[in-house]
Amino acid sequence: MGRKVKDLTGPGVTDRFGVGGTDLGATTVAPDGRLVSVFGDTFEQAGVGGPGWRSPVVLFGDPATARSGIEWTGSAGPGDYAAQAVRYQHDSLIRWRRVSTILPTDVIAVGDALYLHVMVCRRLGEVHWTEVYRSLDNGETWEHTGARWPGDLHGGLFQMLTWAPGDDGYVYAFSTGFRRDAGLLLHRVPAGRLTDPSAWEGWGFRDDQWAWGNPPTVALTGAYGELSLRPVDGRWLLSLFDAGNYRIDVLNLDVPTANLYEAPRDTVLRGSGWDDEDHADGRVAQLYGGYVVPGSTMDNLHLIVSQWHTGRNWPYRAMQFACQAPAPR
Repeated sequence: MGRKVKDLTGPGVTDRFGVGGTDLGATTVAPDGRLVSVFGDTFEQAGVGGPGWRSPVVLFGDPATARSGIEWTGSAGPGDYAAQAVRYQHDSLIRWRRVSTILPTDVIAVGDALYLHVMVCRRLGEVHWTEVYRSLDNGETWEHTGARWPGDLHGGLFQMLTWAPGDDGYVYAFSTGFRRDAGLLLHRVPAGRLTDPSAWEGWGFRDDQWAWGNPPTVALTGAYGELSLRPVDGRWLLSLFDAGNYRIDVLNLDVPTANLYEAPRDTVLRGSGWDDEDHADGRVAQLYGGYVVPGSTMDNLHLIVSQWHTGRNWPYRAMQFACQAPAPR
């Protein structure tokens, strides 16, 4: 089971960035070598609510600290204050729809650009549409790419998304719904056409075989939330919040199209009650997330994990855990 390395956000950790309470933390390596971590609903005070509500926000980390506990070196925004990376107002009308918040799902680097996939939400669990932003200055500023998908695409299973570039010219993406009650779909897109929705193709089962270009078929049944797909040590690791079983699992794949039912799979963190937590033994109350930290290895896999005490609104933070990936068969 995993063990806690450190708190990544919260009082005494990210105060100088105006980050008291926040969650998520999908992370990649910018073209200039820095770690770029993107967080969700963020507030200046510890917890949920109060002044300084913004989402998403970006913190920069020292890659040399990736496996000892990420140390933050800066943020995207004026001075040290982590500003909202996407221009909009919470609880306002966007494209004639009421939007409460815009939440990040994953961020990756392709060439000299960073790409951020987000969900535009009416409320938590209700997605109007998803879209992609791009940064050409290592995550300092972001612009809309024009790429947008309706929230009900593929039965609502193209909302919560994780993606990663392969060495074959494609970016591969697993996705599910934001309600944490459904399974996974798989898509791919040529890396050079990432922001062209017409270039995306599904992995689906038809005429007794799986193939690209078929309507996407659920590749793994269950009830999943946050996802994180990353190449590690010549393999593909897929970390997922298994909401149905209240835990975070990691799958070890030889290729993204591997049979997910047969792939090696280990539980690395288990959900617990607030009176039964043990972060040294992998028991975390109200856990979610589970984003792979760049620089991880199979034997020293690091994940960014969120925790939100919905009853008292604190803790509401991101933490770093270390664990071991399942061995390939």
